[in-house]
Amino acid sequence: MLQMGLSYAAETGSALKNDTLRFEPYADAKAVGNFTRGESLQILKKKGAWLQVKAKKGTGWVRLLSVKRGVATGSGNTVSGALAVASGRAGTGQVVSTTGIRGLSEAELKAAKFNETEIKAMESYSVSVAQGQKFASAGSLKTVAFSNLKAPVQPTGNQNESRKTIQ
Repeated sequence: MLQMGLSYAAETGSALKNDTLRFEPYADAKAVGNFTRGESLQILKKKGAWLQVKAKKGTGWVRLLSVKRGVATGSGNTVSGALAVASGRAGTGQVVSTTGIRGLSEAELKAAKFNETEIKAMESYSVSVAQGQKFASAGSLKTVAFSNLKAPVQPTGNQNESRKTIQ
């Protein structure tokens, strides 16, 4: 019998952040490798909020939100809107909120269902840094630095990019 949700057509993707490959699709599973932001990944299977991927340094399971489907950009610099909004399963099998979401109750988060079509539609709205800069330039938008914000640790790219916003 086919197990719906377990099998996944081989597809490529890119790492949205540095992350750890796990032996099983659980947060507390043994680490078997890692990958870096921007690295090209081959998606082998999907199970719940987890993807089994093949990276340069091995094969393992990683949370769905660590991978962007489609061709890797090489630099890992993409602007992705609402990709950080989701819920997933912890290693214990309990549904947990991985990101604070205003307006949604615990019951609504627990009742949430994965919708691959909507995820792909949402991912289609992401743009590269160059595309975003071109859009901002066309609208005569200016960069503003925020001196009161600490720059987050970034594995690649310009540290000052995270301290600016478009006005």
